[in-house]
Amino acid sequence: MNGHDVIIGKSSLQSERTRCRYSFPIITSPPGRSEPVRRMESKSAAVSSSVLLLLLLLLAPAATSGRPLAAGKPDPDDAAATARWLVAQNSWGVLSTISSDLGGSPFGNVVSFSDGEPGEGCGIPYFYLTTLDPTARDALTDGRSSFTLSEFPLGSCGKIDPENPTCAKLTLTGKLKLVDSQSSEAEFARDALFAKHREMNDWPKNHNFQIFKLEIEDIFLIDWFGGPKPLSPAQYLNHGKELSVI
Repeated sequence: MNGHDVIIGKSSLQSERTRCRYSFPIITSPPGRSEPVRRMESKSAAVSSSVLLLLLLLLAPAATSGRPLAAGKPDPDDAAATARWLVAQNSWGVLSTISSDLGGSPFGNVVSFSDGEPGEGCGIPYFYLTTLDPTARDALTDGRSSFTLSEFPLGSCGKIDPENPTCAKLTLTGKLKLVDSQSSEAEFARDALFAKHREMNDWPKNHNFQIFKLEIEDIFLIDWFGGPKPLSPAQYLNHGKELSVI
């Protein structure tokens, strides 16, 4: 049960079960039909109802979760692959900065990001931010930041709690830096962001959105029991490169 569930009385529950149980039309034979015909019609109706119920049961998990299932989750023992998978599959996370408005207190903000176009991720999170928002202002004053992602929005954690260690979570810590708008990196980042978040292209030009990136200095990853996995920024960023060389 979660915070959105409602506790109802026994009589209401019985009534709801009765309503759902008889939500299919009841087929009766017209008067004058022979007994064998009535039996055949009754069997046909029962089979049809059973098939429909089976289809509903098969579709129920996808309908209730409300989240797409993520394919290709790496083995928990492969820390670099898991971390890169979380960054590639997610489209948003919580970016925390040192607040210039709150006297240096931490400030977390939900932001969209991308590390590359589909299938071409580099592992570096890029952001499209405006100084009208405190996150960008904070970064320009003090770049120390952390960016947190969870596997839970991808739908692959099932019904377990997001804090369960088997539902992977990743925090990248480093410096949030403004990317030179005239550089090839800015072009790469812009293509990556707009491919994943198409509406960004229509955001108000007079809000002066700029591209930022997180220069990763530390990685905190939990994807199974036993505490955080040891993973250096070099291991994370170089994952897959050895395969492309072979």
